[in-house]
Amino acid sequence: MKPVRVEAKIAGKTIAIETGQMARQAGGSVICTLGDTKIFAAVTSGSARDDIDFFPLVCDYREKTEAAGKIPGGFFKREGRPTTKEILTMRLIDRSIRPMFPEGYKDEVQVMTHVLQYDGVNNPDVLAMIGAYAAIRISGLPFASTLGAVRIGRVDGELGAWPTDEERRGESDLDLVVAGHKDGLAMVESSANQLVESDMIDALEMAGDVIREVVDLVNELGEAVGVEPAEFTAPPVDEDLKHKVFGFESDLVSAMATEGKHARDAACKVVEKDCIEALTAGVAEEDQRSMKKAIKNFFHDLRRKCERDMILDGKRSDGRGTKDIRQITINPNFIERHHGSVLFTRGETQALVSATLGTPDDEQIIDGVEKEYRKNFYLHYNFPPYSVGETRRIMGPGRREIGHGMLAERALQAVMPPKEEFPYTVRIVSDIMESNGSSSMASVCGGCLSLMLAGVPVSQPVAGIAMGLVQEGDRTAILSDILGSEDHNGDMDFKVAGSGVGITALQMDIKIQGVSRALLETALEQAREGRIHILHKMLEAVPRPAAEVSRFAPRFESIKIPGEKIGFLIGPGGKNIKALQSDYEVKVTILDDNGNVQIFGTNPEKVEAFNNNNKASTETPEVGTRYKGTVRSVRDFGAFVEILPGVEGLCHISELADGFVGAVTDEVNVGDEIEVEIINVDDRGRIKVSRKAVQTGSAGGGGEEREERPRREERPRGRDREERPRGRDREERPRREDREDREERPRSRGRDRDDHEERDERPRGRDRDDREDRDDRDDRPRRRGRGRDDGDREGSSRRGRSRSSR
Repeated sequence: MKPVRVEAKIAGKTIAIETGQMARQAGGSVICTLGDTKIFAAVTSGSARDDIDFFPLVCDYREKTEAAGKIPGGFFKREGRPTTKEILTMRLIDRSIRPMFPEGYKDEVQVMTHVLQYDGVNNPDVLAMIGAYAAIRISGLPFASTLGAVRIGRVDGELGAWPTDEERRGESDLDLVVAGHKDGLAMVESSANQLVESDMIDALEMAGDVIREVVDLVNELGEAVGVEPAEFTAPPVDEDLKHKVFGFESDLVSAMATEGKHARDAACKVVEKDCIEALTAGVAEEDQRSMKKAIKNFFHDLRRKCERDMILDGKRSDGRGTKDIRQITINPNFIERHHGSVLFTRGETQALVSATLGTPDDEQIIDGVEKEYRKNFYLHYNFPPYSVGETRRIMGPGRREIGHGMLAERALQAVMPPKEEFPYTVRIVSDIMESNGSSSMASVCGGCLSLMLAGVPVSQPVAGIAMGLVQEGDRTAILSDILGSEDHNGDMDFKVAGSGVGITALQMDIKIQGVSRALLETALEQAREGRIHILHKMLEAVPRPAAEVSRFAPRFESIKIPGEKIGFLIGPGGKNIKALQSDYEVKVTILDDNGNVQIFGTNPEKVEAFNNNNKASTETPEVGTRYKGTVRSVRDFGAFVEILPGVEGLCHISELADGFVGAVTDEVNVGDEIEVEIINVDDRGRIKVSRKAVQTGSAGGGGEEREERPRREERPRGRDREERPRGRDREERPRREDREDREERPRSRGRDRDDHEERDERPRGRDRDDREDRDDRDDRPRRRGRGRDDGDREGSSRRGRSRSSR
């Protein structure tokens, strides 16, 4: 095949599709381009399988990390199981193409797509859908109608096709993915920020217009390649046997009126058994097996016909009218120790839903070809086999469970509070206890109630409802709150979730062609009425969100510390913060370099204690503030008092008491707790405190009026200082201990002197060893003579040598 390329500018962006260069042995393969994003799609088919009663279609989509210039994480550095995003895209492809294959077609079909290149602007998921449709179109497989797809967003109230990823994550209040053909829509998946029904229909109409252009482009490729869809011939039908099976219609209608899902199914099985026994009587044993299989298939068709006829006649198998909602029962706080839980029951569908609050460390990290981001809200949906009375192999969540969970998550995301207002990570788990239709919408209702019971301040309550459609000729019936059988036998299944304001999530699977705007308007309006009814029932049980979070939930405190204190809070190698988290049993998260800190803990008292400790440790000391501190060390000139964790101030000996203090240890010792007041903080952050100021109620030495001392430059300098007694001459002066008037005239020690000068200048009346000992303890450099020039230093050296020679 020669390479073929077609392209067109559609809704402002150019889409190109090419084939003939890669995977030429596949039934059909294409490369699709939007902007600089490229995807590859290939379709292959196998032989028919007569041993199955379903269409064996497999759709796969992968986002390979090299497409975004990344290497996979993990030990093996290789892509593993598909991510949630990949599974959701697989479902978009599957749901849109499966109804397009003819009924009875059982050939194995595989649709494989993966991302070749991602430009960071145009998301590859919808492009992969278009690629899958194009590959099917040139494969020659029997396919009812060529499909196209588009994504619609709404920014500042303006609808637009192909929104960028940045717009989707930020400004757009609508994320709508639609697949369809020239005659109408086939599949819809949407999340919205409480969009009114009329705006949603406008968006669907815009999507239909764009899809028709995409379909033209795909058909242009098919015509250029020269391949047309094959004709499928269904296996011949035994009309005589079918007529005989349909003769049991009246018996089946009576059985279908039985109340209760399992009782109704059992009654229908009795009719089926009677039918098989009656029609196989007298048939050779070797022919009975194939005949029984044919009878079961015809009986399935008969049951579908009976249910559709009943609905069009205004009757439903459970006795309800087309607009009636099943009985709703709500049991709040069903599991007491859950942060928020509810048992939500609607008819024979029941969900046990719980909400759990966690810390920012519990956020889910999403890493793919797109830029890595974190989710602080997610919902998980579980559908165990006992919910429908069956047995099957227990494995991890399947594609259906992941899809239903994401639909419910999108429905609730629009009403979640901003992270700045509610910093908890929230996880909802919906376990389906029993199911007979609309279990995903039960998860929406139960999820909203569990959030409210957990104390999450949702902006609006949200409910969900599953709707159905049956259409035969000009007869149409729209059903509210459908059963499982009505979903299976109907022509359209659409789920709508939202608040009283508007729609938050919408999912449609349309099996017929040509759904009009008028029909969509009627269906969405009927869905709104049902949604409002369910909301009233929910608010009767839980009128408003709880005033505070559950006592079993983590407690949260948000504080702000000075940016320069962040390092102190963390400590070397995280030592401080690890110790604090261990001691107080809390989780501390530093949000930014501005000092915004969040504290989470399960014990409210310990959270409060940590908060108080942190406030103290990061507080900025100010003059005049009093603290109760602990004496950490004692020196001759004073005591160092720890006033805040890791913060010490010097209490000079003259500030220890109101009066003469002979020795520091006469007043305080290491470990003593004393109350002090800050009297000075210098430009280097060194703190002076006074105990005397607390005792007397007045400012300490640091705050008293002092005599004017001569400026340094006015003091004797140079050689004039040599005339002062030095060395041994000073020792001849009487020491303080020897003065006779010591007891008679006690002199205030350093009262009128600055503490720093006291420590820095030469000691008076003490020997040199005392001075050197004291200076070693001082954290500031000693002054090396005031105003002396080089000659003075030489003179000092000579005098030093002269003293040594003596």
